[in-house]
Amino acid sequence: MIKLFENLRAKVKNGARISDAEALELFRCNDLLAIGELAAAANRRKNGDRVYFNVNRHINYTNICVNRCTFCAFSKDGREEGGYTLALNEILAKAAEASAAGATEIHMVGGLHPELPFDFYLEMLAAIKADNPRLHLKAFTAVEIDYFARISGQTVEAVIAELKEAGLDSMPGGGAEIFAEEVREQICPEKISSERWLEVTERVHRAGLKTNATMLFGHLESYRDRIDHLGRLRRLQDKTGGFQTFIPLAFQPDNTRVPGAKGVGGVDALKTLAISRLYLDNFRHIKAYWVMLGLKIAQVALVFGVNDLDGTVVEEKIGHDAGADSPQAMNKEQIVALIRKAGRVPVERDTLYRELRVY
Repeated sequence: MIKLFENLRAKVKNGARISDAEALELFRCNDLLAIGELAAAANRRKNGDRVYFNVNRHINYTNICVNRCTFCAFSKDGREEGGYTLALNEILAKAAEASAAGATEIHMVGGLHPELPFDFYLEMLAAIKADNPRLHLKAFTAVEIDYFARISGQTVEAVIAELKEAGLDSMPGGGAEIFAEEVREQICPEKISSERWLEVTERVHRAGLKTNATMLFGHLESYRDRIDHLGRLRRLQDKTGGFQTFIPLAFQPDNTRVPGAKGVGGVDALKTLAISRLYLDNFRHIKAYWVMLGLKIAQVALVFGVNDLDGTVVEEKIGHDAGADSPQAMNKEQIVALIRKAGRVPVERDTLYRELRVY
């Protein structure tokens, strides 16, 4: 193990790429602080002591979904109690609230609604943009893009072009879950395949839109599955350069139907974030999504290679429906204080990582 860390220190210093075998050794290693030290050094080479956040608002416009993934506590079918679809005026009211509160971004994802036409999503984007032209609209997953192509009878390229024209500015990167198909078959058998997710995302990048990338971990996957997932993202990033941020999403087991899944402990969360920083050398940003990690683990992650804390969020539903016990929102002052107490420099950004204010 000493030899491993000597080799990896040299690689980090020289900006060299770590292998799948080395990543697997790190996952199996119990020296969390040594892994964190390496990841912190790798992050410092890219970002110094800066930690980014933005002022954003989540809008989940519907939880009605034709897919009933076992890991998901958010989705409902049209007959279930708790199913909802926001009317356009409700969506516009939430966007207006966000704009008035100083938000620069609206983050929108939802279920695959069996009755909403593609025109609904175009109208939603155009109406928000007309009322709030300065808001960056980060919306839809690759899963939703594939669904829009199916319900509209169009190609993915045509769907992306229409969404861009209506006001889509970037995409959040959800729906990836875990790429290993045998695990995917157990937790989201109705969802598009991993290859289709990567294919759609590549087409989004080719159309000039930036996206994020995610990985859902802590359910039924193995360490090898995580490395396989990271490897496929790294290869696509080599091809397109279209990913901005990688976000490991800590699985929340409450109200889900994944047998035997226990969720993510603090050590596993920090190790996964740190190894992601080391492995994804072609990603500049690694995000600790405080909604699913909790505030304390997210703060500690800032010395484990993480340089982004997401944002103010407001009214997040997907993680909280699955048992996340984090707050529903944080204000700028709370985020700035969290970052400062970790010994880092808070930087407010927009969605494309342009710096708006250094605190």
